Amino acid sequence: MTIQWFPGHMAKARRQVSESLKLVDIIFELVDARLPLSSRNPMIDEVIHQKPRLLVLNKQDMADEHETRRWIQYFADRGFKAVAINSLEGKGLQAVTKAAQEILADKWDRMRSKGMKPRAIRAMIVGIPNVGKSTLINRLAKKNLAKTGNTPGITKAQQWIKVGKEIELLDTPGILWPKFEDQEVGYKLALTGAIKDTITNMEDLAVYGLNFLALHYPNRMEERYKISSVSEELVETFDAIGKLRRVFGQGGEIDYDQVAVLIVRDIRDQHLGKLTFDFVSEQVEKEQLAEAIEIENEERRQKTAALRRQQKQETEQ
Repeated sequence: MTIQWFPGHMAKARRQVSESLKLVDIIFELVDARLPLSSRNPMIDEVIHQKPRLLVLNKQDMADEHETRRWIQYFADRGFKAVAINSLEGKGLQAVTKAAQEILADKWDRMRSKGMKPRAIRAMIVGIPNVGKSTLINRLAKKNLAKTGNTPGITKAQQWIKVGKEIELLDTPGILWPKFEDQEVGYKLALTGAIKDTITNMEDLAVYGLNFLALHYPNRMEERYKISSVSEELVETFDAIGKLRRVFGQGGEIDYDQVAVLIVRDIRDQHLGKLTFDFVSEQVEKEQLAEAIEIENEERRQKTAALRRQQKQETEQ
């Protein structure tokens, strides 16, 4: 299954973000704490360039706490300040304001030195669909000013929202990118609800989810479904889960479509506990591999260049 979703309003949103950069002091990049890397839009880096940024890991209540702490340290090691919050329950929101003030401290000091009175922080919230931007805005503003919903793509336009005297927020529509270079990213986004179910294959998502659980959280899967692995004959696995959970269709046969929906909902609704789908250890391993390949390629380029210089010298002689 190839997962793609790039509605027209998202292309427009990207242009709006780029055009509004000059109006804000800082970017609040909201990501899903369950997939802190996969839910980051690579286009955002291209658009916002060197604008100060705060990474906000939302839905921390749904993520593996150990991995969330590791991700915050991972980003800190790479020069990005990150905080974890639960916008739905309003937990950790003070950390957002405090972190923004710390990031902009030097700018505010320069303003004071010039006799200027620091004003409210102007921040732009960006992030992929269904990551909780509108919920965060409403919590910060303590009013229902931004539309919310479990369906991705609720916000369609930009809007300014005041948050007390300290922050003014510019909300933006969720933006996905035109193409997932790594299809596993697409699966993770779809499994956590960032992509509309109507354009995904629920059975494929369920199989991906089960394989992920078997690899990273086998005890949770065994406790929930009484299975310790995913059979190569997937129908056997679906039969086992369907019988356990009594998911029957007409004639008493297992309803495989509904079994797939059940598995995906179990994962999303935390019936398998708090889950994180991106792991720091795996990302560091990828980075080390990429670095080793780059070093090898550079050595090869240098050897090739040296050989060409030698050949040129021999030809000239």
